[in-house]
Amino acid sequence: MATETDSEHVSDAEMTTTGGWQAGVIAGLSGGAVMGVMLTIAMRPVIEHAIPALWGLDGGLAGWIIHMSNAAIFGVIFAAVATQPSVRNYTTSLGQSAVLGIGYGVVLWIVAAVIVMPLWLQAVGFANAPAFPNISMKSLMGHIIYGLVLGLVYPAIRDRRT
Repeated sequence: MATETDSEHVSDAEMTTTGGWQAGVIAGLSGGAVMGVMLTIAMRPVIEHAIPALWGLDGGLAGWIIHMSNAAIFGVIFAAVATQPSVRNYTTSLGQSAVLGIGYGVVLWIVAAVIVMPLWLQAVGFANAPAFPNISMKSLMGHIIYGLVLGLVYPAIRDRRT
């Protein structure tokens, strides 16, 4: 693909290389905010105690900061995956990107919530660490919601032209 000379037009390659990770951050934060509200309403101890306990902290503010930081990082990872040639076509329509995001949310749930979080909380001696594996349908729904919002917001931000 050739880069266009008109400053108002941006090539696909240019959007991917200059805007992909930033779109991942914004989309990740968007999904994280929606998921964080869900956690605050439905799973308050997770956001106030379990998430901050991963880093030796406690409290809702610490939980939200850590949760949103993770959401941004996971958004950048999504962007890295989404810019791969074999995956990029799945982020050209909102429907396909939403499905990709949901799948990504399920993978995050399995890796981060089902496997890593209970082991990490047990390792740091958190008194209320969940059993391993930590199978929670509320957590699964939160990660699906995260992925859905991520998948919807990512292409809209990535393809935005300034």
